[in-house]
Amino acid sequence: MIAETVCSAVSAAGLGIAIVTAYRKRYLAAVRVAAYSLVPIGLVMTGVVEWLADTAFSPTAWAGFGVLGLAWVLFMTTRAVERRRGGTRKERRAAARAADRPGTVAPAASAPSLGQGSRPATRPAQESRDDDFSDIEAILKKHGI
Repeated sequence: MIAETVCSAVSAAGLGIAIVTAYRKRYLAAVRVAAYSLVPIGLVMTGVVEWLADTAFSPTAWAGFGVLGLAWVLFMTTRAVERRRGGTRKERRAAARAADRPGTVAPAASAPSLGQGSRPATRPAQESRDDDFSDIEAILKKHGI
């Protein structure tokens, strides 16, 4: 009963503000204010306010929201653990089987990984730094910097 009275008062005040706004020849804003002010009374007339009031003071409803929240937390926790471990159980089994067989490709890999014997010869550290800086210099020159 109190919620319906408050909503009616808010709607009446909003319509009053809309009338004052229209008097000042700001018709578009007045119509917008009137539309917003009719929402609370419309919610009262449809019964949404009564349903919300019944839900807000119902211990069973709050327990239901608590159970839904717990389910959401458990679901998100399992998703985070699954991501950290590297996929589902089926994907982990396939990766373990692939690791046992030499020369195979991992399930999600696009190309086989290089073995121990096919590594390129290592270069001196100074030469690789120069290559890195030459790439950066080329990019900067390309952009005119």
